[in-house]
Amino acid sequence: MSHQIQHVAIIPDGNRRWAKQKGKSSFEGHRFAADHTIPKLYDTVIALGISHCTIWALSPENFSKRSKLEVHNLLRLLHVFIYKRMDEMNHKGIKINIIGDTAKFPEKIQKDLAFAIEKTKDNAKLTLIFALNYGGRDEILRAMQKISNIKSQNTKLDKVLFENQLDTVGIPDPDLIIRTGGEKRTSGFMLWQSEYAEYAFVDKFFPDFTPEDLRTCIFDFQNRQRRFGK
Repeated sequence: MSHQIQHVAIIPDGNRRWAKQKGKSSFEGHRFAADHTIPKLYDTVIALGISHCTIWALSPENFSKRSKLEVHNLLRLLHVFIYKRMDEMNHKGIKINIIGDTAKFPEKIQKDLAFAIEKTKDNAKLTLIFALNYGGRDEILRAMQKISNIKSQNTKLDKVLFENQLDTVGIPDPDLIIRTGGEKRTSGFMLWQSEYAEYAFVDKFFPDFTPEDLRTCIFDFQNRQRRFGK
């Protein structure tokens, strides 16, 4: 049985452990992933004809609990990634989208993200979504706050109204969520959207996750029986 896949999401765990294993600073794991792993993955996603790919780059816990230096370096890496890869992404038809509470980021980073979204908005080959300061519970709470601001006595709270306040409005729910790094938990990623997602847990650290590993996960997904509650 083969399933069409519209959206693959990746929880890229293990960057820091990969670096430690090699005697490098934790930042080097993130840098390697940005320079080598992610570009190969989005090329593979395009080759497989998948229209949406999400990469969870930073959770609220990462943003608030890790050292200021590490968070600064991650945001700096994001800045470099955007400007280094912009022409390539436009050439390949990649549209950038962002989910998460980025209002807490420095103004410079917010401008970088707005620039990336604007410059790639007309691309249609792949929508590449970065989840930044994103958490599933946080997203739901922010959505409910938005609803409380617009709700009137005549407004009925239903699935459509709620989904229209989520960060992922207009984005198809993920069909497959892949977590690298050997951990077998979801960490609250896309709590609402993952209702019928399939999961793949991979032992490799994210910097070592290859296009062949991605293809293996996709092949396994396509041979599963999805029931959607039926």
